[in-house]
Amino acid sequence: MTLAIDNLMSLLKSLGVNQLAIITVEDVQFNEDFRLQCVQNSCGSYNKNWMCPPAVGSIDELKEKALKFKRGLLFQTVYQLEDSFDYEGMQEGIEEHTKILRKVLDNIKSTGVFKEFLPLNVGPCTYCGRCAFLDGQECRFPEEAVSSVEAYGIDVMALEKSCGMSYNNGKNTISCISLILFNLD
Repeated sequence: MTLAIDNLMSLLKSLGVNQLAIITVEDVQFNEDFRLQCVQNSCGSYNKNWMCPPAVGSIDELKEKALKFKRGLLFQTVYQLEDSFDYEGMQEGIEEHTKILRKVLDNIKSTGVFKEFLPLNVGPCTYCGRCAFLDGQECRFPEEAVSSVEAYGIDVMALEKSCGMSYNNGKNTISCISLILFNLD
């Protein structure tokens, strides 16, 4: 890889990322079944957020968008929970993970390490306190909006397994992932 990508990976490690890998996009498995989590409204954002289904687009449109990239930077953070029902702890973990993603995206934008990139995160976009979708308005910050890996129908478990990362990191933990698809040229 390049020095800039090595620096980006060092930044991720310094921010507390537990596991990270560079992946090849052709190895990403897409499966509409994973998007069912969105349709079943498991996070409560279905039809309430521009970066969530159905507003974000069809699975075929998103897959086509993702396949325009050649590589990806996959990273995971793991957070300890009080017990397996610790919803507040889960939300705090997702929030902390998202802060890491935002720092990484700021770094990518300031250094120009990737000319083109597509960030995907765990759960719905939370850039705005209240998504403009709810008010019938266009996205206020489309250049900052981030969709979820689930909305794209990506098989996270298979992806992590393919690069030697563990999907399940022990009892009473939550594992959060982000995937930044990119092209260097």
